[in-house]
Amino acid sequence: MQYGICHLSIIPLRASADPTTEMVSQLLYGEHFKVLEQRKFWSRIRIAFDGCEGWVHNDQITHIGQDAYDSIEKSEKNSCSSDLVSFVATKKGILMPIVLGSSVHTSYLLDHTFEGNSNNTSLGKANLVQTALQYLNAPCLQGGRSPFGLDGAGLTQIIYKINGYNLFRKANEQAKQGTSLSFIEESEAGDLAFFDTSDGVIDHVGIIMENNYIIHVHGKVRIDRLDHTGIFNTSIGNYTHPLRVIKKIL
Repeated sequence: MQYGICHLSIIPLRASADPTTEMVSQLLYGEHFKVLEQRKFWSRIRIAFDGCEGWVHNDQITHIGQDAYDSIEKSEKNSCSSDLVSFVATKKGILMPIVLGSSVHTSYLLDHTFEGNSNNTSLGKANLVQTALQYLNAPCLQGGRSPFGLDGAGLTQIIYKINGYNLFRKANEQAKQGTSLSFIEESEAGDLAFFDTSDGVIDHVGIIMENNYIIHVHGKVRIDRLDHTGIFNTSIGNYTHPLRVIKKIL
């Protein structure tokens, strides 16, 4: 078994060993992974943080030993960058930008020095919405996890990560976490609302705010109204996502 770490600001994770295929997710700086399969130009990996699997180009892989991988897994220190953009400095003093939510506690494995602000503790539920507002108006990008493009489950996952909690990568997977609530009135700011298709497949998620608002990704990260029917898009004056379930994660 081989192991690796993301040494760049963002690395795309593809559905297959082809740069034209769907981007299923992204590695952010400092996130570590297992290499499950290697080919001449591509490797299939599993991200340690959420178990998401996909293909990355071998030119974008930095290998680490099993001891280093295990030390990250055992460490209780998990620091995420908390600025929209911050920097790490290489041994040669070259600055490289990294985005909000990057894992900076592993920068020592790359001989990098982190320069910026970070969160290294569980900040609590009250901070979730405030963190989410930093992503407001970020464009929708399927498979994305950064403030420069992300999808609905990417938004909820990275918000929870910055605040010290783990969510799975996909909306239908996140919907299996936490405790279900019967009514919107039982929810609190920071709880998750899930929405489904006409076939009953959960394909959308957002973070509940106070006073029956929700922050989610629909074209961009936006704030809309939420009620028992679902999300009411205030721009078009219509419902866009039927409510399926509300989950309390924290």
